[in-house]
Amino acid sequence: MIHQHNMVGWFEIPVSDMDRAIGFYSKVFDISLEKQEFGEEMMAFFPWFEQQTGAGGSLNYHPAFYKPSENGVLIYFTTPSGNLDEDLKRVEEAGGKVLIPKKLISEDIGYMAVFLDSEGNRIALHSRT
Repeated sequence: MIHQHNMVGWFEIPVSDMDRAIGFYSKVFDISLEKQEFGEEMMAFFPWFEQQTGAGGSLNYHPAFYKPSENGVLIYFTTPSGNLDEDLKRVEEAGGKVLIPKKLISEDIGYMAVFLDSEGNRIALHSRT
């Protein structure tokens, strides 16, 4: 079967401390996230635009189901500012740690970097320039 769409439809990033994680991602990506509670589970949704490309996602807290890890799935965010170096500065200012500084993947794909977020998750950033 040939798929005619991007394969990722949604992502969830595990957190241990929702308020700390919201503060971290708000600062790094210059966005607002609002916490919503669903019983024992808490979620904070990343901005999502239905008619645009890319997948929606959230920060998720639930003591029985989510555990942050730097060894799990690696999610690549498109650089929000268009300047990977600037975004990596904000990662460190927000309390994260750059694990792999900006490096060229290839001329036709662009650049990537990997950081550790406030919760201990390994997250990547991508930019064309």
